[in-house]
Amino acid sequence: MKTSNIVNETVINDTIKRNSGNDLRKFDEIIQKSLKMSGISFEEVAFLLNVTDENLINKLTAAAVKVKEAIYGKRIVLFAPLYTSSYCSNECKYCGFKTTLGISRKRLTNDEIKRDTEALINMGHKRILMVAAEDPLLSASTLAGQIETIYSIKHLNGQIRRVNVNVAPMSVEDFRILKRAGIGTYQCFQETYHRDTYSEMHLRGSKSDYDNRIHVFDRCIEAGIDDFGMGFLFGLYDVKFEVLALLQHVKFLEDRFGIGPHTISIPRLESAEGSDISKVSPFLVNDTDFIKITAILRLAVPYTGIILSTRENQVMRNRLLDVGVSQLSAGSITNPGGYSEEKSSKVKELDGAQFEVHDQRSLDEMIYHACLSGFIPSFCTGCYRKGRTGEVFQDMAKEKHIGSYCSMNAILTLQEYVEDYASPQTRKAAEKTISEQLSVLEENENKKSLIEKLSRIKSGQRDLMY
Repeated sequence: MKTSNIVNETVINDTIKRNSGNDLRKFDEIIQKSLKMSGISFEEVAFLLNVTDENLINKLTAAAVKVKEAIYGKRIVLFAPLYTSSYCSNECKYCGFKTTLGISRKRLTNDEIKRDTEALINMGHKRILMVAAEDPLLSASTLAGQIETIYSIKHLNGQIRRVNVNVAPMSVEDFRILKRAGIGTYQCFQETYHRDTYSEMHLRGSKSDYDNRIHVFDRCIEAGIDDFGMGFLFGLYDVKFEVLALLQHVKFLEDRFGIGPHTISIPRLESAEGSDISKVSPFLVNDTDFIKITAILRLAVPYTGIILSTRENQVMRNRLLDVGVSQLSAGSITNPGGYSEEKSSKVKELDGAQFEVHDQRSLDEMIYHACLSGFIPSFCTGCYRKGRTGEVFQDMAKEKHIGSYCSMNAILTLQEYVEDYASPQTRKAAEKTISEQLSVLEENENKKSLIEKLSRIKSGQRDLMY
């Protein structure tokens, strides 16, 4: 593959230098523009990245919340990762799965995948992110079989309705195999867009090919997978550079294919067995900058979902819900087989995990706290199964037409959780949330239909959606 020209490092560095972030009038103009929810320019993002004044950052985060809620409402999508392998062919300096590390490794059989899936269903999960490291023995056909296995499990009233996948970059033909198996969103992170740093961090294996990785979405889109998720690992290189490089990548995809990312993930560098990068990197992102950048991403790419994992602690995850994050993992375990091995409702640090989990609240606790904080926990998968994906979804999000679907489907899936899984305290909090959400809905046919569907769920029906 020829050298990619998606990222122009000279343009990025020059743009950062000439946008100081000190012009208050310009700041106000950018914020007002952002509230129109059509995004902001590359130059304007660079300007905001250079803002350091605390009061301005507060205004920035307030704008991000307005944009997020105007598009998606108060709903917060919940999911869990399901790791099917910890074998990896790569030598990435920052990762707990790197090939030279002598950790206990595991590759799940389909029976073991069934057991982990049942454990996740028993928690109340409806959507998962299947993660398989970059295991050289997992072919596209094998991964497709794992996806089909997960979908096949029906346990009491529960079932996984959406399997998103984070696996190694593939060929178009291999992506088509995953498409036929029912893949949801395909997720792949560039880790760092800075070429020299990328080479320094990825020493061996297929992942050491920067150009192959950065063009992975070209191939998945060609294969018919029009929902994809991107991101980078905060802390490997200068975060201002990384944000602008990410936006160059987004623009390339929008210009070439007419669609941008369905999600952007924001993982910060975390401690992992056999790596000290999280302690010695000169580019670690502090909490203030992390909050600011999350808000900037919400304003720059308003239609996309922003995903936050359990790498972050409870305090930071709660804070970022108020900055524009729209999807959270919950009850996460990052080693294969960990859910069915787990004996308590709390998440424990287990051998062979990819990274350390800092928010150890159970799914039930997450739902309880989200409800108390005024959010609507959601397990919605309606858009994916109704064909509202890719360009269709993004057009609806840009025109602010997706929020009504998001809110109604969130209410329906929360009611399912109440009926099947909720603890007494969470049931009480969730029922209050549902009642409050119903009270603010306009009296029309949609509300009548929603109330009727809620009644059917209470009577035992499931998987009702808009």
